[in-house]
Amino acid sequence: MKMIHGCVVLFFTAFGASGMAVAAPAIEHWVAPSGARVYFVENHALPMLDVQVDFPAGSARDPAARPGLAALTRELLDKGVEGLDENGVADRLADLGAQISGGVNLDRASANLRTLSASGTREAALDVFRAVLSTPRFPADVFEREQARAVAALKESLTRPDTIAHRVFRAALYPDHAYGRSATPESLLAITRDEIEAFYRTHYGARGATVTVVGDIGRGEAEALVQKLTEKLPAAVAAPLPGAPGRPAGGERRLPHPAAQAHVLIGLPALKRGDPDFFALQVGNYTLGGGGFVSRLMREVREKRGFAYHVYSAFLPLAQPGPFQIGLQTRKEQAGEALGVAREVLARFLLEGPDEAELLAARQYLRGSFPLRLDSNGNLLDNVATIGFYGLPLDYLDSYVDNIEKVTAADVRAAFARHVKPENLVTVVVGGE
Repeated sequence: MKMIHGCVVLFFTAFGASGMAVAAPAIEHWVAPSGARVYFVENHALPMLDVQVDFPAGSARDPAARPGLAALTRELLDKGVEGLDENGVADRLADLGAQISGGVNLDRASANLRTLSASGTREAALDVFRAVLSTPRFPADVFEREQARAVAALKESLTRPDTIAHRVFRAALYPDHAYGRSATPESLLAITRDEIEAFYRTHYGARGATVTVVGDIGRGEAEALVQKLTEKLPAAVAAPLPGAPGRPAGGERRLPHPAAQAHVLIGLPALKRGDPDFFALQVGNYTLGGGGFVSRLMREVREKRGFAYHVYSAFLPLAQPGPFQIGLQTRKEQAGEALGVAREVLARFLLEGPDEAELLAARQYLRGSFPLRLDSNGNLLDNVATIGFYGLPLDYLDSYVDNIEKVTAADVRAAFARHVKPENLVTVVVGGE
């Protein structure tokens, strides 16, 4: 967001007759001498500091022959650093009352630090965090243990119908794209420690890093913190992601499974981060299947017919077009009927869009729930980190409510028509008869 006048406001007024007053936090942005991009929110409400470092090291960066490499690399990042083994890292953080966490999705790998902001505690915690980012050792015995653990966990998950459904669904949506690949026990076992180190050196560089800092420090302290945190990171810059995926051919895939419940997914690649249709799709999706009991899918599939306890629709935007999906679970003997109703609801929505009452309810809910996205350091960190990593406008939070309010029914119909093409919809049913 461009520099917004005033101080950070993390508490918001309730709805009034004239709407809701929301003061979004001021986000400062700069590029550190190391090359890392920085996003900073100064907030002295609590004596806490939250830092997130995002790298272009998500699972879409896995080599074609090594699905699972990105996730295993991130898992090992804090399992031993220069001067401290994994127990030493854990003990040092416990002594300081600090936490390091993080994870991997398709686009990025994240490392997070939460610590008290008092200078002595903060600096000691940042020393450990800097070592985790800059001097991971990937000890051979720890690598072998975590590799075996990952293989065992994957084998167990592959017995579950929900896991099978999502893997088959993603492969069908992205048949020729990195987003469609999933780890297998064989691909995990093939990974070597040398490959872990090489992936780290290639993808965890300062010039590709996005650092988000939220909490009880000033701008000058934040500048020094980020530079010290990133100056010893690898010099390499990861290659860009593959180009946008093509539209899938559509069609239906059914897989047998002994579970009593069938798992049904319908969707296609649909929405990229930063797409101007984001707000219209978000408002429309609330009516279609994102609004719980007030959504059309829940009303038609669950309330009227009792086919499913829960049914939903969602857009999952990514660096390249992420999926639109409808999901439900139902008794396997009625999977065909439930699927037919879900398809009918979607077809009608694509034709009609929301009515005025549905549009008003969607805008009211999204406007009213927006403050909850910023009601803590952690929630604010997550939102600002997303803005930074995906290069969203710096006024994204400040203009969010206005962008929701501007959406019309015609906007929703047009946006869905552009992004949800019935001929490209893929259906996966696991366990249906």
